[in-house]
Amino acid sequence: MTTVQKIKEIEDEMAKTQKNKATSFHLGQLKAKLAKLRRELISPSSGGGGGGGGLGFDVARTGIASVGFVGFPSVGKSTLMSKLTGTHSEVSEIDFTTLTTVPGTLKVHGAPIQILDLPGIIEGAAEGRGRGKQVARTCNLIFIVLDVLKPLGDKKIIESELEGFGIRLNKRPPAINVRRKEKGGIAITNTVPLTNIDQDEIRAILSEYRINNADVAIREPNATADDLVDVIEGNRVYIPALYILNKVTPIHPISSDSRLTLSNQIDAISIEELDLLYKIPMSVPISSREWLNVDELMEKMWETLDLVRVYTKPRGLAPDYTQPVVLRRGKCTVEDFCNAIHKEIAKQLKYAIVWGASAKHSRGQKVGLEHVLEDEDVVHIAKK
Repeated sequence: MTTVQKIKEIEDEMAKTQKNKATSFHLGQLKAKLAKLRRELISPSSGGGGGGGGLGFDVARTGIASVGFVGFPSVGKSTLMSKLTGTHSEVSEIDFTTLTTVPGTLKVHGAPIQILDLPGIIEGAAEGRGRGKQVARTCNLIFIVLDVLKPLGDKKIIESELEGFGIRLNKRPPAINVRRKEKGGIAITNTVPLTNIDQDEIRAILSEYRINNADVAIREPNATADDLVDVIEGNRVYIPALYILNKVTPIHPISSDSRLTLSNQIDAISIEELDLLYKIPMSVPISSREWLNVDELMEKMWETLDLVRVYTKPRGLAPDYTQPVVLRRGKCTVEDFCNAIHKEIAKQLKYAIVWGASAKHSRGQKVGLEHVLEDEDVVHIAKK
């Protein structure tokens, strides 16, 4: 029996097993077995690893962040990529025109962003079909491009495929800690009610992973068996995603109302239906051919990437607002700023003066290497 057949067999058994106290241990075992089989399927040579490392990309990382385009074939990914970056990505009505990853660079607010046009994925990609293994687990943001005429069905399928690669969209790691120990058995504590998982299911999952001695602390509200499996597997990636609702259609008269304009560009979509599309979390309807609403998409991308621009101020001169030093949120201290310019600067720093949101005073604040900078701060470096 192949791995795919084993997965199907377990999924069928789970579907027909009613969840109750008598079956929770068995369901826990099935979920753990399913996770291990999916790991084996995606990364057969990794031994204890998995969860979707796959083939990866033969593409050098450039820019401060990377954004991957994911979607079914022929939904306009390549058209949007080509117009955004000026990089040629083959455009065709034929499925699977893009068979390799095509990189490009886009500058937003002075920050170079790497854009990756990924091969179109199909249902079953996580089981090895299509070019699914090329999905970028290392991207900082994923654009999921959907056909605006059928967004919800395709959205569900793509999310399921990415889940199979160990990618968790618009989520954070669950507040669950599993600390293995040499003896003492299993001790389970929870600071929130266990509404979707019980102790029998927890013990079953641990048993399937041959964890016989561990302290399990659950602080995640509404924690599930899948959350616990993710923590034990330890190789999941948590990536924000934007849903681009796109359709290439003939041009219609332009209206001063941007939503009406978009509605006019998309055959069979009324303004009321477009309002419903806007209610899909993290979604941006656009027309890539007519280049409508792309500004909103770029602003949403910038907001989601959560980057920090820092401007330099040489002694006696005005700040240089033309070339910001762009840092990632969480790695935006004065030391990170210095290292982004040159690694020797931090060693030579006497102090820094900061103006902006992170400074206590409008006249500027003298700070050290550990000071955390905010977007559009201005920094002067004083050397020893």
